[in-house]
Amino acid sequence: MSSGSDSDYAKYWIDWFLETKGNEYYCEVDEEYILDRFNLTGLNLEIQQYYAEALDMITDNLDEEKYDDRTRELIERTSRHLYGLIHARFILTTRGLAKMLDKYKKAEFSRCPRVLCHMQPLLPVGLSDIPMTKTVKLYCPRCEDIYNPKSARHASIDGAHFGTSFPHMLFQVHPNYLPTKSIERYEPRIFGFKIHQIAEQHRWQDRAREEYEKKLKEKQETA
Repeated sequence: MSSGSDSDYAKYWIDWFLETKGNEYYCEVDEEYILDRFNLTGLNLEIQQYYAEALDMITDNLDEEKYDDRTRELIERTSRHLYGLIHARFILTTRGLAKMLDKYKKAEFSRCPRVLCHMQPLLPVGLSDIPMTKTVKLYCPRCEDIYNPKSARHASIDGAHFGTSFPHMLFQVHPNYLPTKSIERYEPRIFGFKIHQIAEQHRWQDRAREEYEKKLKEKQETA
């Protein structure tokens, strides 16, 4: 529990949030970032109900005894969402990118399920910056495709809590960690032959047979 000083003001709630199962993708937002209200500009328009109370809860300054159980539950839900929206902004900063890069290097966002990507670490990405429209996906910088998280807990995370720009911004700032693009492609084969060659041969045979049958029919009709 916070002692009330600025240096440890948010340790209780944020630590609890980050340690909750399903929240492993999030990093810890620096207290200085949250305390600077400029960084939160416009979020009160995104969250109109219980915004002030949610911010107080995140910063461990909420007097919970003032509220009944139902209201506290609503404030708690709003707090999680507000933290997510703050998080989306923070991870685009130099400090936030560094924290997420550390998680990426440890493969904390899982690895690409594509065999030919050779266990490439993934990064979370949103398909929309509008809250509550798309859930978070995982982006592979090697094959440049996206995947659904394996865990149902992760699959329900709001994609707006990471945003559409994050992984690409990370590699703009830290290009040394961008892997080489995958040029390996799986080639389907039947008895050692590429399928597209066999398929092309079959299509040619079908066209030839259809053309022969057409000419034979025309010959019979004119006979």
